[in-house]
Amino acid sequence: MRGISPIPGYVVMQPTTLCNLDCTYCYLPFRARNERMSPAVAAAVAASVNPWAAADRRFSVVWHAGEPLAAGRAALAGLMAPFTGVEHHVQTNATLIDDAWCEFFAEHGMRVSVSVDGPEARNAQRVNRGGVPAYGAIQHGIEALRRHGVPFSALCVVSDPRPGLAAELYEYFLDLGCEVLGINIEEQEGVNARANAFADEAVRAFWAELVAAWRRDPRIHVREIEWTLRYAGAVLDHRADGLLPGALDPIPTIAADGRVFLLSPELAGFTDPRYGDFSSGSVLATPLAEILAGAASSAPWIGEYLRGVESCRRTCPYFGFCGGAHAANRYFEHGRFDGTETNHCRNSKIRLLEGVLDHAGAR
Repeated sequence: MRGISPIPGYVVMQPTTLCNLDCTYCYLPFRARNERMSPAVAAAVAASVNPWAAADRRFSVVWHAGEPLAAGRAALAGLMAPFTGVEHHVQTNATLIDDAWCEFFAEHGMRVSVSVDGPEARNAQRVNRGGVPAYGAIQHGIEALRRHGVPFSALCVVSDPRPGLAAELYEYFLDLGCEVLGINIEEQEGVNARANAFADEAVRAFWAELVAAWRRDPRIHVREIEWTLRYAGAVLDHRADGLLPGALDPIPTIAADGRVFLLSPELAGFTDPRYGDFSSGSVLATPLAEILAGAASSAPWIGEYLRGVESCRRTCPYFGFCGGAHAANRYFEHGRFDGTETNHCRNSKIRLLEGVLDHAGAR
């Protein structure tokens, strides 16, 4: 059985639960609240993170969940201050970015990723709390990044994967000027209960078209394509067995109140009579390193999830590529953690791999 690594590759930090947008596909349950992370929480996390970062390895602190910039520059700088030797990343909706924020990013060496779903017509679901489309404000923020020469990545949610869309999106992101692009096909998780059982052929054709567009002009690093090509190359070189790490990255997410959620940030903020609040403790009571050392028994649901991963290994021919369905997708689609294939698996793993191979076979 795959275990959980006691040392993560990165931590996710929630400086505030608040988001100034109200996107219709958002999974966050408390995005209308303004619960702030205290400096004590950040200091407690840094006490475990700093030794990991000092051990000659790249380590990232990702400021995410809610809208991190809604915490304000002074508060965010204070939360970042205890960390040493790390890379700071921020996932932002870009609507609050201005000249002062660009100067902040440069001063702190912060890596920026913006959430935008393509051309204006593709962003209808990204609205503010008054229901007003946010695209204009998003573009204003991106223009500020470009004006200041701040490199940025982009994260795009696709709610209708189908042929014809991928090429349009790729051309948009080429013009946008991002360095890296990630594509998230909409997921049924958190408070977003919308079904994501898209037609297999449409999803497969979407990915194949995206690969074709990228091959014509590969100026952007497309996260999903590069993952898939690395795997396909490893299979051809008979190295695929070594691609999956022996242990799962715990992906610790630190909520604003200091609670720790492992393996799936999307579980934060939810409770279930069977599993409790899904947390594995609090950094205000127990060092993060100690929580991770006992990760497998730190929350009632984790053992069930690990058994589900083993079920995937035994039954799924795509396991070497996927590594097992994600915890939050299992829970929000199946209501438990030991189920196997999910719609997210089909949309973002199976059809992705098939689409890349379809493109390769067509050439």
